[in-house]
Amino acid sequence: MKRLVVIGNGMAACRLLEELTHLASDLYQITVVGEEPFAGYNRVMLSPLLGGGTDEQTITTYPHQWYRDRDIRLITGSPVVQIHRHRRQVITAAGHRLDYDRLVLATGAAPRQLPVDGVDLKGVMSFRDLHDVRTLLSLPPGRVVVVGGGFLGLEAADALVKQGHDVTLVHSRGHLLNQQLDEAAGHRLQQDLEARGLKFVMKARTQTIEDNGRGAVTAVQLGDGQRLPADYVVQAVGIVPRMALAEQAGLTVNQGIRVDDTLQTFDPAIYAIGECVEHRQRTFGLVAPLYEQAAVCASHLAELGHRRYLYADSATRLKISGIDLVSFGDFSGEGDTLQLSLPGSYCRLQLCDNRITGMVLYGSVAEAPFYESLWRNRTDISAVRSSLLLGEAFCNLPAPGDDNQENLAA
Repeated sequence: MKRLVVIGNGMAACRLLEELTHLASDLYQITVVGEEPFAGYNRVMLSPLLGGGTDEQTITTYPHQWYRDRDIRLITGSPVVQIHRHRRQVITAAGHRLDYDRLVLATGAAPRQLPVDGVDLKGVMSFRDLHDVRTLLSLPPGRVVVVGGGFLGLEAADALVKQGHDVTLVHSRGHLLNQQLDEAAGHRLQQDLEARGLKFVMKARTQTIEDNGRGAVTAVQLGDGQRLPADYVVQAVGIVPRMALAEQAGLTVNQGIRVDDTLQTFDPAIYAIGECVEHRQRTFGLVAPLYEQAAVCASHLAELGHRRYLYADSATRLKISGIDLVSFGDFSGEGDTLQLSLPGSYCRLQLCDNRITGMVLYGSVAEAPFYESLWRNRTDISAVRSSLLLGEAFCNLPAPGDDNQENLAA
């Protein structure tokens, strides 16, 4: 039996194990090494966990028994510290020496650190894993400054408000989720969150984090001179692929660990998947592409090497209770716009050559699957353009491959 070692036990690694044990249950003796001291859990659910909407047991999607049922050896709380490629062996911090025939790197990504003085002070935290959530849940109510107005920063800030903290979010741009939303939707989101008690400072950059004289946070100084008193600071300014282990082993790295369309590194015995990889000059942070990478990699590990990974853009959704938001594609480029703004809801469709190229739905998102289908299939919507904003029920589109579009009522 061949030996497979998987470094990492995050969502990409767990999906890989699920796919591989389904395709070839007896091909490998599998060992998984996870740096965190937990079984597999759903990182997407960390925001609801922080906000009190779920518990740790519920978000544990791959409990220890799951590994035992598949004869997978799981080593937790002991990171791999070295890869010997020529010996085909990895060494953990606890001294395990694990031989492999195939190795998968699923080392994930680390939270990006603010490039300012004071980032190492007590009370400066990230919101990235289950340990971070436990730390944040243990804090007594206080003044929190969250830096970053992306998905993670907003979810953390909203959850911390629910936990009784006085929260101010600092964002460097003019509207929230500036990479996913247009200005109108971004301002609606800000107003709704302000109604929940969250405060915002926009178009502001963190200059320094002040020390209280005892090695702990006392305030955040902004570039425009504003000073925000703070007991805690939460950094939510992006992620950085974890590739140091691969680099030490002599693998090719750039923005991430370089892989080809089979998720293989230049060493044919070593694959990489997830947030640690770079594929065709692209790195990854959403779950959908990670799962697709896991499926392709599992196919090759199972010696059914007929699949290739090609990135496909996917919709993004905000995970804040009571706020529905879906966005996909490009809504800032060429073409024209269809827009509908109502109390409590907002829809914007970006069109180019009578095809949807981007969408923002805020408030009412029931039509998101319909618009996403049109976007993915590059459907010509010219015949239903006037009724498109009303939704699928008002659009009599032909089935794919039906060229008889002239019968459509505009």
